[in-house]
Amino acid sequence: MEKFDYAIIGAGPGGYVSAIRAAQLGLKTALIEKDERLGGTCLNVGCIPSKALLESSELFYQAGHKFKEHGIIIDNVRSDLPIMMTRKNIIVKTLTDGIDDLMKKNQVSVLCGTGRLSSSDSITVQNGNETTSIEANALLLAMGSIPIELPFMPFDGKYIVNSTDALSFDAVPERLIVVGAGAIGLELGCVWSRLGSKVSAVEMLPQIAPFADRQMSIMLQRSLKSQGLEFYLGSTVTGAEVKTGRVSLTFEDAKGEIKTLDGDRILVAVGRKPNSRNTGLKDIGVNIEKNGSIPVDLNFQTNIQGVYAIGDLIHGPMLAHKAEDEGIAVAEIVAHHRRTGLRTRPSNQAGNPGHVNYDTIPNVIYTSPELAVVGLSEEQAKEKNIKYKTGKFYFRGNGRALSLGETDGLVKILAEEETGKLLGVHILGPRASDLIAEAVIAMEFGVTAEKLARTIHAHPTLSEAVKEAAMAVNKRSIHG
Repeated sequence: MEKFDYAIIGAGPGGYVSAIRAAQLGLKTALIEKDERLGGTCLNVGCIPSKALLESSELFYQAGHKFKEHGIIIDNVRSDLPIMMTRKNIIVKTLTDGIDDLMKKNQVSVLCGTGRLSSSDSITVQNGNETTSIEANALLLAMGSIPIELPFMPFDGKYIVNSTDALSFDAVPERLIVVGAGAIGLELGCVWSRLGSKVSAVEMLPQIAPFADRQMSIMLQRSLKSQGLEFYLGSTVTGAEVKTGRVSLTFEDAKGEIKTLDGDRILVAVGRKPNSRNTGLKDIGVNIEKNGSIPVDLNFQTNIQGVYAIGDLIHGPMLAHKAEDEGIAVAEIVAHHRRTGLRTRPSNQAGNPGHVNYDTIPNVIYTSPELAVVGLSEEQAKEKNIKYKTGKFYFRGNGRALSLGETDGLVKILAEEETGKLLGVHILGPRASDLIAEAVIAMEFGVTAEKLARTIHAHPTLSEAVKEAAMAVNKRSIHG
């Protein structure tokens, strides 16, 4: 039986990144993956393919609706769905092939098959009729998550579908019903709406993008509504029926009235749940909560010494970049333990922090306009009784946004009233997913709104909107 310093089950962003970091630190590392390709949900059927389709569909939408503003006249614009899907698949293959190369470069042993813990330091890998067993001093659980299925309307892959199915439709549905108005539902709803589908989103909560600042959520909804999406908020789905090639969704709306929507497909996007089943965790005594989450300590260790868990398996937002940083942290912690023999968190001064700052994890919805947030919303600040000031700047006052023809949205900054320290940054607008990085860095290093306001930004750029919002915190925005 081959022995490793570190073995990981799951080759998604958390798992494969942890494997690379562990190898860099000199650990003999094994990475176990049940699917044909490395990369997990994110690269294969999540983040990457959805962004490829979002980009293609956005260009199609612009060609039909916005190019005339630029003096570009294109008659009879049409889409070619098979070519879009081929492009998406090529991007996915390029990235997953790249991970294969990274594993070879870093001398990580990749084992294909389903990993199952047989003890706290051993894993059995089942690949068809072949069984392989390995031992490891430390084990990392990084199996990610799976879509939540509503018990009264199970997925059939054709009419009632999950997010994976919705990335590979063979035709644009005339009418698409989306259950859930979080990131996944909004993004995929936008893809098919831009390509010609009539999209209706039914959401149980009173706002779309439930994690977002309410003002930003309302503005995003207004913008998406102008693009053709319709929303039923505060509504509870009660059932669905498939009949003669069509689907019918029944729900109770915010007024308590029973309503029905008919369509071609129903996309259920009500969230995801930890994929912690069928891996032998209970057999070796790993604690698992009722919802499938695995409790861990500050070192990401489960109740079993030497067994760690990260990503969608543990508490916190289900985001690929969160899993990546946790994977790096665990690799550094395990390497520290191996080097020192101590079961403590590595010191920051040693260059191996083994730490994740959950207060500065950005969250993004890749609609158009994009919504990107980090830190507290106004509602959260009020709940915590934190005294704060706000600064806002609308993209309609930004020269670069005007030149792009993308003026919907604003930047909102929350700063602590007494110290000016940044509490939260919310960006709704063009390239928000890129602009949020500046805010994350600023918050990570405890920057105040005043310091951000006094940082020179190139002109003309979208990032000037961030500077102006920071200036507005102290009521001195120049262009607002």
